[in-house]
Amino acid sequence: MKKLPVLGLMLGDATGIGPEISVKLLASGMPHSVARVVVIGDARVFDLGCRDAGIRLASRVFEDIDSIEWSDDAIPLIDLGNVDPAKYPHGVSSDESGRLCGDTLKYMIGLAAAGKIDGICFAPLNKGAMNRGGWKYPDEHQMFAALTEHKGFFGEMNVIKEFSTFRVTSHIALKEAVNLISPERITAAVRLADNSLRASGVAQPRIGVAALNPHCGENGLFGDEEIRIIRPTVDALRSGGINCSGPISSDVIFLKALKGEFDGVVMMYHDQGQIATKLLGFNKGVTVTAGLNTVFTTPAHGTAYDIAGKGVADTGALEQALRIAARMAAAKLH
Repeated sequence: MKKLPVLGLMLGDATGIGPEISVKLLASGMPHSVARVVVIGDARVFDLGCRDAGIRLASRVFEDIDSIEWSDDAIPLIDLGNVDPAKYPHGVSSDESGRLCGDTLKYMIGLAAAGKIDGICFAPLNKGAMNRGGWKYPDEHQMFAALTEHKGFFGEMNVIKEFSTFRVTSHIALKEAVNLISPERITAAVRLADNSLRASGVAQPRIGVAALNPHCGENGLFGDEEIRIIRPTVDALRSGGINCSGPISSDVIFLKALKGEFDGVVMMYHDQGQIATKLLGFNKGVTVTAGLNTVFTTPAHGTAYDIAGKGVADTGALEQALRIAARMAAAKLH
């Protein structure tokens, strides 16, 4: 019988809903069916999650991954002792709490590099708080790439039930994104989509590539990037064996994906796809850092400060994030 992958679960920023939804999900028993899950962080944040969720859930602290007794009913926890949630009130962004999120993730990346865990799933964090707290990256994906010393293209993969999205450009000003559209970046994004979809269980991915301009540029009337750059690149990729098509106008491509014509959509810039995925699956969407050797997944929603500490947060997206992390980690193992 194949062993289930070992996943590290970070409870998220203590000021938001992360601890609550983590405890709720662990208490459901669902994680045990797909992975061996160890909580990595601070035992006091785990206790906070129990209080917020209104759940009494036993945990047991272990010194390291190798000493965990997986047959124990208690939730295994590596206590870093680095976050005192009493210092950071619910629903208020804290730079120090953001810094400590980054510290915890760095520790987990070290475990993954050492082969102690097979993937990382983390509850919502606050990008701005992490940045102001000292982790000077535009987002956690670039931080992960730096800490894992990744070379080459990587990107954010957003997963909802109907399809997944990928980006040629991401967290960058729109006026700068337009100038970064190139055959090389489109090729890298489409290849990333194909590889990532296969790793997540899609045997023969079908990929749609979005246009940049309205109505695909109307044959050059509104811009000629589709003629000069996007279409020739997509044609070359298709000739090379990737099942991709485009450019397709962005006011049509997501309707096609919703009808089941595509497993993945490659967009040219951030909001082109984020609006569609958040509209269709805000409470179920998952963000994957695609292209890195280490598996990273998280809910696509944020820290939800408005409901933090109220016990009403939904676990749907975190459950899907953990399922996807388990599937991708298992694929790497086997």
